[in-house]
Order: sequence, then structure tokens, then C-alpha cells
Amino acid sequence: MVTLETAENALKTLYLGVVSNQLNTKTNPLFNKIKQSTADVWGKEVKKIAPVGINGGIGAGDEDGNLPASAQNTYATFTSTLKNLFGTIELSDKAIRASSNSAGAFVNLLNAEMEGLVKASQFNFGRMLYGDGSGLLGTGTINEGADNCLIVDNPKNFIEGMVIDISERTSIGTPVRTARIIGMDRANSLVYFDKDVIDLVTPAQEEDPAIKVYLTVQNSYNKEITGLGKIFAQDGSELYGISREDNYFMIPQRVENIYSEFTDVVMQKMVDNLSEFYGSEVDFIVCSSGVKRAYQDYLTSFRSNIDVMQLEGGYKAISFNGIPLISDRFVPEGQMYMLNTKAFTLHQLCDWRWLEGENGKVLKQVAGKPVYTATLVKYAELICDHPAGQGVLMDITEK
Repeated sequence: MVTLETAENALKTLYLGVVSNQLNTKTNPLFNKIKQSTADVWGKEVKKIAPVGINGGIGAGDEDGNLPASAQNTYATFTSTLKNLFGTIELSDKAIRASSNSAGAFVNLLNAEMEGLVKASQFNFGRMLYGDGSGLLGTGTINEGADNCLIVDNPKNFIEGMVIDISERTSIGTPVRTARIIGMDRANSLVYFDKDVIDLVTPAQEEDPAIKVYLTVQNSYNKEITGLGKIFAQDGSELYGISREDNYFMIPQRVENIYSEFTDVVMQKMVDNLSEFYGSEVDFIVCSSGVKRAYQDYLTSFRSNIDVMQLEGGYKAISFNGIPLISDRFVPEGQMYMLNTKAFTLHQLCDWRWLEGENGKVLKQVAGKPVYTATLVKYAELICDHPAGQGVLMDITEK
């Protein structure tokens, strides 16, 4: 007979390893390239020593002259807080009891919940990898055709089932309403919620395009990992506790206003510059889908073969001189990142684990409800120890 204890044991012994493996190998191709490590974790923080430049104690001289003066390596200390990443499943007491006499039915119940958790975690973790750590998904304005609908500026960041905090422009991160997405019309950038939202932005405010509501993942504002959006930011903010204003080794390389002049020569120039000036070898290229199509169109126009590479995890990529090139939904339009992934590490306290309560239990009853929940947790932060060795091509005309 299937019991609550059976579910506990299954989650701990059967599902944890499978789910952890899927999240670590099937999230997206870039995540597969990034090493994970428990090194450099000190309490709740990551403190990583990153070399800047080279050792200065070199030189030529006379046969009996003075030796070069010593000039040891220069280092910078990157410091960032470990981020708390959670994923929760929910099992009702009724569902557990209904499947108690059938092992197959119970397995199907757990499989469905775990598959949903994996899908949601992969989407969210993949989004965070390209985000700026803020948890901001986009902005919204009212849609007069439906009281529970907002017109969003970037539908790629949203998916059915997400729970969203909706904040006013002047108080982002302090939600005036929390709602769940129940439907989307992606062609028209419409997001439908399980609650009315039309009152959050009035028609009078709509006359001022600067007045919109801000949409963030529930309870996540400024609590996500430091993704590419933050690493490549041009706002002069600090990165890993170091000012970018005077420390040029913290600033990735950037080429803007490419538009239709997008060729493999433009790409190769960035690869060469990163190698020659910053000692960084590009081993991964990722762009928006429209940029990938533009590159394919460019190759086709010259009747060039499109070479395909097989990547770890079953992914496929276009080969650019032996460097894998892929697209990802979360890369901003018109952009192409050219990365040395060896400079990236996901520092973590441990791999995915169940959050345990009293007596090591992972299934906990929700107070006042006939429902049990279990939560996966990972404490981690993404560090790039060579920001200047990364590049981005901007404003590429998409296809």
C-alpha cells in the first residue's frame, strides 16, 4: 500500500538524482559548458581571487647586469552573495489517498509533479542565466479588451503557470498584486492572469508611456544569480563588488550598430580581438533566434555549407570555425554573445537537495490545508573571473 512515507522515500532515493541530473544537463547548452564547483564559497558568500594581467617580473638585460625587478601577479577579489534557488512541488492528500492502492497510479502522480518541476526550473534557470539578477521579466500596460490581461514588452520571458509580482514604476519589488499566468497570446504580446489587473494602470496614465507596471518573478526581485545581462551591463554599476568605472578589466568588449553589415568577418574580428588583446579564447557563441537566421541566410547567400556540431546533452549547433553557435530565446534581439566559458563557474554550497524539516522529512503539510509540499533548493552564484575577455555584437539586423 502506498503511503506518505513511500512518497518520502521515493523523492529522496529515486527522484533526487534524476531531477538533479536533468537540471544540470538539460537546462540549456550554455549551462552545460559552465563548470560547477563548491570552491571559493565562504559562508553565505563567494569570494574568488581573479588574476589581472600578467606577472611583471620579466625583462632582458646585460650578461652581468641587474636582474628584472620583481613584480608579482595582480589580483582582484570578486565577492558576491550566494543566491537561494527554490523549486516546489505540491501533492494533495486526496490525490495521495486516491492512488494508495495502485503503485502505478502513484508513480504517475509523482512523475507528473516532478516533470512539471523540472520544466519550470529549466525555464527559470535558463532565463536567469541571461538575466541581470533583478528578476525583472518586463513591463506591462493595460489591454482594454480584457480586465485580466496586460500587454507586455517581451513575451519570451513569460510562460503559462508562472506566478508574477506586479509593481508600480516607483516601487518596483514591492508588489501591489501577485497573480498567476493562465494564458498567453504571444503573437500580440498579451499575458492573461487569474486576477483582474486593469485597475493597476489607468487610461489616464496610459497617455504617459513612461508609466507602466513592472513584472517580476514572485519574491525574486534582486535575488537571482548574476547572469550575462549583469555581466555585460553598461550602466556603470559594480560587478562582484568592484567598480567598473575605472577598472577596465571588468568591462566586456562590445561592438554596436552592426545592422545589416553582419558577416563572418565581423564575427572573426571579435574572436581575434578577444584572443590577441585579452588572452581569451572564444569557445561558445550564443545569439537570438533572429540573429541565427541572419547568419544562416548570410551563409546561404554565398552558397556556403552550414556545418552542424553535436553538443553535450543532445543539443545541436552551427559550427563557426569549430566554435559552436546556438540561439536561445532569452538572448536580447539583435545580439550575439561571444564567450570564453572557461572563465565562468557556478559556485555552490552543494548540488540540488530537498529542503528538509523536522526528522529529515521533505514532505511537509501546508498549514491549514490538506496539501503536502516538497522543495528543491540550491545555493549558488555565477561568477565570470575574466569579464573583459567576453564579447557581444549589438544591433544586428534579424531575419
